[in-house]
Amino acid sequence: MTEKTTGASYAAAGVDIEAGDRAVELMKEWVKKTQRPEVLGGLGGFAGLFDASALKRYERPLLASATDGVGTKVDIARQLGVYDTIGHDLVAMVMDDIVVCGAEPLFMTDYICVGKVHPERVAAIVKGIAEGCVLAGCALVGGETAEHPGLLGPDDFDVAGAGTGVVEYDRLLGADRIRTGDAVIAMASSGLHSNGYSLVRHVLFDRAGMSLEQEIAELGRTLGEELLEPTKIYSLDCLALTRTAEVHAYSHITGGGLAANLARVIPDHLHATVDRSTWTPGAIFDLVGKAGQVEQLELEKTLNMGVGMMAVVPGQSVDVALTALADRGVDAWVAGEILDRGDHTEGATLTGSYAS
Repeated sequence: MTEKTTGASYAAAGVDIEAGDRAVELMKEWVKKTQRPEVLGGLGGFAGLFDASALKRYERPLLASATDGVGTKVDIARQLGVYDTIGHDLVAMVMDDIVVCGAEPLFMTDYICVGKVHPERVAAIVKGIAEGCVLAGCALVGGETAEHPGLLGPDDFDVAGAGTGVVEYDRLLGADRIRTGDAVIAMASSGLHSNGYSLVRHVLFDRAGMSLEQEIAELGRTLGEELLEPTKIYSLDCLALTRTAEVHAYSHITGGGLAANLARVIPDHLHATVDRSTWTPGAIFDLVGKAGQVEQLELEKTLNMGVGMMAVVPGQSVDVALTALADRGVDAWVAGEILDRGDHTEGATLTGSYAS
């Protein structure tokens, strides 16, 4: 008698469609909290819908788009089993890039790739993304959860997102507005944000042998809590500032560090100088530097050093700008100025020593 064999199936290959459906149901309540009046339909369609007739109030609307991920910070979340903060990082990475040109964030989509769908875990990630969208003022109109067994381990995951914003053509911010004598205003970061974690993990874990559960006196909490601190989302703060004071440009301080990112918005004939003595980087930056014997210049071209966003404003707008940011609870200060390029070959440089 021939033994009956069982045919292959998607489930046998490691993909659980039912678990994916449950994850969608669990995340619906969080996505609903992000809705704007322009959003049509609900979660579960093939595409998110946004009513573009809302753009009719613009004379010449420019759509701004950006896409990004969170990098190896997701591994810290995985190790700690904390999944509801990493979404804040994702929204910040995408929407704070969009607001740099003066654009209002409109909507966002996400992509979550997992080795195995754990519905509650996926829902927690989306909860964080939705909360981040509320902080950025945008809608979460859709996304994708992909299960990749065999490619990723059962607990492995990654996240990415894309966003869209809109800005009036004649209110577009950028290098062409910047003038000699403008001031550079720094806005404090909430910590490492979501860049440089490959260096941070190598230094703290591989070289220094530290653990995520370790209490660090200088930090006032465990190392894991510090490393999972969500990236600050500046979108609504920047939009409010442009409505209150004259702003020429913004720079989102992400991968590449402060000077390199600021240089991206400085015109070729001008130069930005930033004085380190105007602030003291948080304890985590000192910890990474000492634990890995990382040279200061290497730290500065990898990490934000305590500054997450910068605004370039005319000198007469400084007081109004600082007051407006303070009213919104944003720690900000004048960190530098715009000069003629002169002999400088780079668009921005850091000078002096950090305040102790």
